[in-house]
Amino acid sequence: AIWEKIKIQIYFTKCFSFYTGTVGVAAVTAGPGLTNTVTAVKNAQMAESPLLLIGGAAATLLQGRGALQDIDQMSLFKPLCKFCASVRSVREIVPTVRRALAVAQSGTPGPVFIEFPIDTLYPYHVVEKEFSPKMFHVFKQTVQNWSLNMFIFILIIIMIFVINTLTNKKALESLGIPCFLGGMSRGMLGKNSPLHIRQNRRDALKEADLVLLAGTVCDFRLSYGRVLNRQSKIITVNRDKSQLLKNSDIFWKPTVAIQGDVGSFLLRISKGLEGHTFPQDWAENLKEGDKAKEKANRAKAEEKTERHLNPLSVLQRVDELMAEDSIIVADGGDFVGSAAYIMRPRGPLCWLDPGAFGTLGVGGGFALGAKLCHPDSEVWVVYGDGSLGYSVAEFDTFTRHKTPVIALVGNDACWSQISREQVPILGSNVACGLAFTDYHVVAQGYGGKGHLIGREDESQLEDIVKEAQRECKEGQAVLLNVLIGKTNFRDGSISV
Repeated sequence: AIWEKIKIQIYFTKCFSFYTGTVGVAAVTAGPGLTNTVTAVKNAQMAESPLLLIGGAAATLLQGRGALQDIDQMSLFKPLCKFCASVRSVREIVPTVRRALAVAQSGTPGPVFIEFPIDTLYPYHVVEKEFSPKMFHVFKQTVQNWSLNMFIFILIIIMIFVINTLTNKKALESLGIPCFLGGMSRGMLGKNSPLHIRQNRRDALKEADLVLLAGTVCDFRLSYGRVLNRQSKIITVNRDKSQLLKNSDIFWKPTVAIQGDVGSFLLRISKGLEGHTFPQDWAENLKEGDKAKEKANRAKAEEKTERHLNPLSVLQRVDELMAEDSIIVADGGDFVGSAAYIMRPRGPLCWLDPGAFGTLGVGGGFALGAKLCHPDSEVWVVYGDGSLGYSVAEFDTFTRHKTPVIALVGNDACWSQISREQVPILGSNVACGLAFTDYHVVAQGYGGKGHLIGREDESQLEDIVKEAQRECKEGQAVLLNVLIGKTNFRDGSISV
């Protein structure tokens, strides 16, 4: 079974121990998976229920270095559990589990917690590639007394929300430097800016002679800094010193590190370089690469999947129909990961996602906040069918508080983000399989509108989307339950 809300899993486990007289066992994912259990584990502690909570964790050598969903889990659970342990080697697993089970049942029964870093679970070669240094050729000559206007191949990478977005948009445009935008900064340059490069970031970083990391952290999203060329000059700007220099002791070295506000820095740089123009060939070449990659993506979107609709095609066609004032809320794994490459946020703060912690379940709350702040805008929630379970009940809220939004659900009956790596490595799809559930009927039950879209509806997709937009304008929250098939678009997209 799949528990869409992890607390329910803990309550189930607790009840299981009541009826069987044994220790209930719950296994959850690292980070937000564990934080979601806190209330239920406290309940088990006060109810004196024996419970073994097993949690994932970042690889041992990557802990504290910005790995996906890496937090100090032990400090969180020590006040709640009789026993807490972090397994550090495979040979520790059996004795640690035995001890935990004994403690859970001894004296006053209660919960115990064991975390398993990923390097104790996965084959070593899978994890090793995440922290092995990448070698580059050294400089042929030393460059001294340099400044921004000495460089040709310059990139700016922004991955945070920057205040005064419109002012900073003008500042970036005046600089004329190509930018990669990630996270909440997506949309900062608008839908079709010639400076916004969306594809081939890794290749561009290899060619750049100067990279400006504007609020961008060298964590798992930049492969801990390994994607940065050792021959490039690197300027990094961040308010937080620990984030400013994250992993600079291993994989990369900043040429200049500036602790300060990113937005203010960009404004001052643009004023300092007022009148200076950077060569446009570099930006144009990157844009040509963008167009080539997007052409390949369009070709892949035209391929037929084994069953149901091609998710890339669905995303492209919906993106073309979205209003120019649309706000996109991203809540999911594989489907949302594809949407990040396909969909084009219309402007600043028109893309909302959970950030580096990767927390599922933000969709309903984010959409509600966006609609209340921008009642005239078209608010879309792009859901995976796994993440939808966390906030589908908010359709009741949307209905009662007259905050109509449109939910686009990519329903492939699977936790594909997990299955994509789990099946090749472990040879099993256990706990990843869902069902092609009638989520549109759930939305209708809460007073909203719901539409089921399958392969037989492919020719009417645009009409159904336009109907959903019309219903939304009339005050109805709408859910589009789109049955999608499998593609290889995101093969190899493991993040740890």
